Amino acid sequence: MSFVTHLQCPKCGVKYELAANPIFCETDGCEARIDVHYDYTRLKEVISKKVLKKRPLSVWSYFELLPINDRSNIITLGEGGTPLLRSQRLAEHLGLRELYIKDETRNPTWSFKDRPITVGVSKAKEHRATTLASASSGNAAAALAAYCARAGFSCYCFVPDSAPMGKIAQLLLYGAKVVRLRGLHKGDDPTVKLLREACKSYGWTPCPSFGPFNPYQAEGPKTLAYEIIEQLNWNVPDVAYVQVGAGGLLGGQWRGFTDFNTLGLVEKCPRMLAVQAAGCAPLVQAFHTDQDPFKIIPCDSPHSVAEGLCDPLPWDGDLALGAVRESKGSAIAVDDDAILHAQKLLAKYEGIFAEPTGVTGLAGLIDQLESGAQDPSEVILIEATGGGLKDQDVVIQRVTMPPVIDPDLQQLQNALKLQN
Repeated sequence: MSFVTHLQCPKCGVKYELAANPIFCETDGCEARIDVHYDYTRLKEVISKKVLKKRPLSVWSYFELLPINDRSNIITLGEGGTPLLRSQRLAEHLGLRELYIKDETRNPTWSFKDRPITVGVSKAKEHRATTLASASSGNAAAALAAYCARAGFSCYCFVPDSAPMGKIAQLLLYGAKVVRLRGLHKGDDPTVKLLREACKSYGWTPCPSFGPFNPYQAEGPKTLAYEIIEQLNWNVPDVAYVQVGAGGLLGGQWRGFTDFNTLGLVEKCPRMLAVQAAGCAPLVQAFHTDQDPFKIIPCDSPHSVAEGLCDPLPWDGDLALGAVRESKGSAIAVDDDAILHAQKLLAKYEGIFAEPTGVTGLAGLIDQLESGAQDPSEVILIEATGGGLKDQDVVIQRVTMPPVIDPDLQQLQNALKLQN
């Protein structure tokens, strides 16, 4: 039984019934996300610490807080339940008292995108859709391709021509039809443009990882916050550093923290720190120039080693910007050198190999520590949101390959000197 009361567009205020199966806001010219609303009074009767403690950690442990009517429609690969690691060596290196790392590289397709996509594909099954499509730089498309393979659905993925070949290979092996599109121009994303046109013309169901094109999958990232709270023994961090592209990860987590606060399971919510790549930082600009959350100025020429964050327009920017403001947080941009440094530190000190996109939050934390803006005594959360094997080219270009030697001790000594 669903606990959804209705869906509503936050921009124009139009309400929709869940049974109507809305995907887009039907108001002319309105391209905002439709938000899902729940009956928290009824939820308090079925959701408690005692109930949740009996369930294994996973996305679908929080079924009542997700927009699916029937459990038989769930398409899952075992997503969620990822480790929350208390850092030892990295925390000591950075001079922090308490640092936690949510390791989302452990998900089935090695990124947090499995959380929104399992919800989106499950809802598509509930609506008897069988052909799904996505606009993505790689991780969301990979997740959609995998879950469509699991469900037996057809999958079409529109990706930018800059997407790493490793990610494209992953899509093809899952059986997706992949369309590569020429680069971004003056804030216009060609993958989103073609997604919109193709879905309208062919009747495909859009299922990217951002909200304005599908309101259901946008609920998946909430489960990150739910898990973090349980793993911290019903506490919350003081501050969470979250990398931002389209904004759904940060905005979704904020919903998760506020959900548990509304249900009386925690007494507070963390400050949310939005971290973007300096080469594509429209949300940071919007925060510091007090822009209307529904009129964020897009980035003209996005570029960064964190390719997964190069969304010229943060499609869920209103949700993310609202979360930053409501939580009394902030928004910062970091350059590519800082991102690559963070990638190296996370691997060297904690044994977690994440892609550049997946460590940008850590780069933001380091930036704030160096500027004195972050209190090192606080409880701090960062997230490794995508595995490093997805984007190996970045690493290969920046390391010196070891020489090939004969089995000789002198050659061994010489070879090791080169790596000092």
